[in-house]
Amino acid sequence: MKFFHSLKLDILLLPLVGILLCLGGWAIIAGKSTTTQTVDDWGDPVTKVERHGISKNLPSPSETWTASKPYIAEPLAKRGELDQGILRFAWLSLKLVAQGYFIALLIGTPIGFLLGLSKNFTKAFDPIIQILRPVSPLAWLPLGMVLFSGLKVMDASGRVSFGTSDAAALFTIAICAMWPTVLNTAVGVRAVPQDYLNVAKVLKLSKTKTLFKVLIPSALPYMFTGFRLSLGIAWLVIVAVEMLIGKPGVGGFLWQQYNANSFAHIILSILTIGVIGYVLDRMMSLVEGRFRTA
Repeated sequence: MKFFHSLKLDILLLPLVGILLCLGGWAIIAGKSTTTQTVDDWGDPVTKVERHGISKNLPSPSETWTASKPYIAEPLAKRGELDQGILRFAWLSLKLVAQGYFIALLIGTPIGFLLGLSKNFTKAFDPIIQILRPVSPLAWLPLGMVLFSGLKVMDASGRVSFGTSDAAALFTIAICAMWPTVLNTAVGVRAVPQDYLNVAKVLKLSKTKTLFKVLIPSALPYMFTGFRLSLGIAWLVIVAVEMLIGKPGVGGFLWQQYNANSFAHIILSILTIGVIGYVLDRMMSLVEGRFRTA
């Protein structure tokens, strides 16, 4: 009984307390509307709505819920290109993230193995990696627009289905997200015990069998740590990319609402980004745990 009591306390009660405290702090600093009735110079009644508070333009939790309810109540609705339900926006963003993330793993994993296996390769390319790794996605996106300028893939109806902005977005997501995979894979390969490699030599395993029977299983925990970090970065980058290129998605919706001064919808976008990022991280953690125990 004590175990279950403490389990409920840790998993349910304490997070609920944290959420309620955050909502309370938000409500305290949020602005509040006051309505006053006055008369103008011609004697006509005029209604004035003024906001006051620590941050007068910040909507309260109840105001945010009221303004965001249409996007949550109809999460898959499509009223226009940039007026869709929040889950539909999330799906558009996740599709682009998945494509860029797959490219990041496809490129980053082999580079990580080369860094871990070859000292000469490390000496040649590690300085370049360390220079490129901190570069912001805001810097990579314009380069992607230049690299893929003029790219157009037409569909059957003659419309552009994949263009310069799409390729630049994938390029930016992939190049920003791949570095944790590169570095963690390299660390994992270097951490493979020399005894394992000696046994592989004694058994006269080919390089391919050594890779799949020894190196990958031993380095897998490190690799999954890199995969998990890469996914988080990919999700961070997509928001910046969509804001810059105006692509429909959570980031594009956030930027549109910022330009419209719709602060409640900005908060909705931020919460959506955070919740999806948390879910993605938990999912990767579960997959990582399965491989660790396998």
